Amino acid sequence: MGYDISDYRDIYEKYGTLSDIHELISGLHKRGLRFVMDLVVNHTSDQHEWFKSAISSEESPYRNFYIWKKPKTGPNGERLPPNNWVSHFGGSAWEYDKKSNEYYLHLFAKEQPDLNWENPKVRTEVNDIIRFWLDRGVDGFRLDAINFISKNLDFPDAPVTMPSAKFQDATMHYANGPRLHEYLRGMGKILREYDAFSVGKMGAFNDPNEVIKVVAEDREELNMIFQFEIVTIDHSPVGKYFPHKWKLSELKRIVNKWETYMYEHHGWNALYLENHDQGRSVSRFASDMPEFRMYAAKMLATFLGLQSGTVFVYEGQELGMANMPKTWGLDRLKDLESINFYNEVLESGASEEILQVVMADLQKKCRDNSRTPMQWDSTPFAGFSTVQPWMDVIDDYKEWNAASQIEDPFSVYSYWRSIFDLRRDYKDIFVYGSFTLVDPADEQILAYARRYEDRLVLVIVSFSEKESLWTVPADYTKPGKVLLSNYGDVQMLKSDINIRPFEAIVYLLD
Repeated sequence: MGYDISDYRDIYEKYGTLSDIHELISGLHKRGLRFVMDLVVNHTSDQHEWFKSAISSEESPYRNFYIWKKPKTGPNGERLPPNNWVSHFGGSAWEYDKKSNEYYLHLFAKEQPDLNWENPKVRTEVNDIIRFWLDRGVDGFRLDAINFISKNLDFPDAPVTMPSAKFQDATMHYANGPRLHEYLRGMGKILREYDAFSVGKMGAFNDPNEVIKVVAEDREELNMIFQFEIVTIDHSPVGKYFPHKWKLSELKRIVNKWETYMYEHHGWNALYLENHDQGRSVSRFASDMPEFRMYAAKMLATFLGLQSGTVFVYEGQELGMANMPKTWGLDRLKDLESINFYNEVLESGASEEILQVVMADLQKKCRDNSRTPMQWDSTPFAGFSTVQPWMDVIDDYKEWNAASQIEDPFSVYSYWRSIFDLRRDYKDIFVYGSFTLVDPADEQILAYARRYEDRLVLVIVSFSEKESLWTVPADYTKPGKVLLSNYGDVQMLKSDINIRPFEAIVYLLD
């Protein structure tokens, strides 16, 4: 279940069968839609037959499908893991197997042992899995943690960046490793045979000079990647779940970097603010206060949806779904990462004040915020289920749900439809046009221009709950018309314009 696969050629029985997935794909194709599947091949489940065989015997033909190392010996003769790498879920990235006196590597949970991509048999198996699904009509893949598949084979200790921690961040030793592009080209060759889509989830990959080697047209690796610069902007240097106050100028720098670089180097961006690993964007980057929530959700749709790249909208984002209530405590969480982080801080002897700070940050950023049941309607359990779901439904579902928004022309849902209408109606500008950041120093207003030949659009969004007077740069004080406004009224462009809380306006300039 989740991100540890026990059988790559079947569907988990609680979710259906192979015939169900065939029916789903066929139905989507009949409606002109495509089906993109998650592919998790950095690691498997410890319940996969490969790993069960591998751990049963050092002579298993699958032993070398995984990464095994002998223990180190400490200064007092104690057994230690092979190095000091920390798992993404806390603790050591190595799990001891008493039977063989070896450790296996798991960059994530101990139930998720990493595959050894140095073994050509592993690569052959992965290629066969890709073909298996493409032959069944899958149109492409989201490749999970795909830049972790090539490691530094010396497995050196990571530098000590957190002196108080026993285990250290080692992404420099396993992210974007020496054979990554070779492995990606191998998969890319198969994907091109089927004209299949690909997007890679790539943490610790923020240098566009390196990213372009994956996504450039002539590289023949992947179509695009999810990079993490925006969704880590509020992470503290001492830990993800400690607060960090970010500035709008930082966000502008990140957006400008990726938009201009990809345009100039013939790459392509994957645009997102939410996914199953992030808090809800309206709560995290704007405001979910009742008086602001609808405007803020629409503002974020404008900010994201009119940039250059493929827009990814996560379930519920199109409704303006918000984070869990601040009244929910640790007992309501399911996410291993969040629970382990809180418990590690607790066990370190942190004060009650520090624990409250961590809990408040978990309520803003933790992954469970985006994993609550989809709010379909106002019936019990939000129409997601007829029985109590695994996770609790957020309390506001009776007001914030799909059924109440689909026919409402002023809803967040309808506004998102308007964003995609603009992308279709002005494809030359919003899909193929250039990007220019406007007024990079302002800490309340984010504005950018999209241009194609002599056609120019100015996008203005406010990330503030306060009104502000914005002086429009002279290059953009031109006649034109309003294409979209999240307040619903028409505010003509002039040299000084009053921007309301979380306002978004899109102008087509002459």
